[in-house]
Amino acid sequence: MEQVAAVVIGAGVVGLACARALARRGIETLILERHARIGSETSARNSEVIHAGLYYPTGSLKARLCVAGRRQLDEYCRRQHIATHRCGKLVVAPSGDHSQLLALRAQGEANGVDDLRLLDGDAVHALEPELAAAAALHSPSTGLIDSHALMLALLGDAERAGATLVLRCRLAGGTIGVGTIELCADGLRWQSSLVINAAGLSAPAVAASLAGFPTASLPRPYFAKGNYFALRGRPPFSRLIYPLPTDGGLGIHLTLDLAGQARFGPDVEWLDEPPGDGDGVYRVDPARGAAFVNEIRRYWPGLPDDALTPAFAGIRPKLVGPGEPAGDFLIQGPARHGIAGLVNLFGIESPGLTASLAIADQVLKELSVD
Repeated sequence: MEQVAAVVIGAGVVGLACARALARRGIETLILERHARIGSETSARNSEVIHAGLYYPTGSLKARLCVAGRRQLDEYCRRQHIATHRCGKLVVAPSGDHSQLLALRAQGEANGVDDLRLLDGDAVHALEPELAAAAALHSPSTGLIDSHALMLALLGDAERAGATLVLRCRLAGGTIGVGTIELCADGLRWQSSLVINAAGLSAPAVAASLAGFPTASLPRPYFAKGNYFALRGRPPFSRLIYPLPTDGGLGIHLTLDLAGQARFGPDVEWLDEPPGDGDGVYRVDPARGAAFVNEIRRYWPGLPDDALTPAFAGIRPKLVGPGEPAGDFLIQGPARHGIAGLVNLFGIESPGLTASLAIADQVLKELSVD
């Protein structure tokens, strides 16, 4: 059995940020990833948006870590020359009732977002002539990022500091001992005093596979598939366009990639069971396009017929189900479950990409690592 100071399970953006933080503090770190590539689940199947921090209850982990993480991410991307674009976004209200936009602005300001502006219809039209909206909330600090370049930079930092990545390494389980945790994967065994469960969609299953972990500390997982459709041709917008939030997500919004191509999504398709590894679970049903058209034309009436084509899908790990209020991140350390040296990261969905560096800092606090 090999001894290693720290093990990070999962090489998505949050797992890589945690591994980087550990390794840069001189802690020998092993990263286990069951897929053939880093970041091939939630981290690679999202809108690649740098969020400002508007939507989350004040004092929640999502609010605090999104706002702090955005500032850290901006600085990190400048130092690492990672492509970003601060294009801004408009959250639109289709009718004359501004109450939801005012509430959203107040929520954002309470979270520390200090650059929000409420625009009337004329001001919206001056910015985006094709947009139909009676009013909109403008968030100029919202932007876009090359998430793959970010993950490569985090991995590079971690490896230069001594971390080791093992791909195609599926965890088979483990045993919680006194001050140590034994892990088994593909016939290999490790013993470590620090374990970070950053397995994303599989995080609850990973925690459940550790013999000795208290079942009362296992949250019930939910899984929300989000489908995306791409726009044929160039979009008439230069900013991200969001409707008001909906149950389970932020609504079918228009986002851009760094090349200026547009895609719409995600919608919310609740799954009855955990997703498997096959590509079929990420297939986008073309029949869902009709609902996309209806939603998009609420804010872009000029959407041409037959302009959408299925793009990709992602799956969000959630801790609340349909019809429930939006959930928070659950960063579950020893103070919560009583296991020394173990941190579980549950429900790390949006804004996990934006908050990744701040999440890593919070994990180290949970482990009392300076």
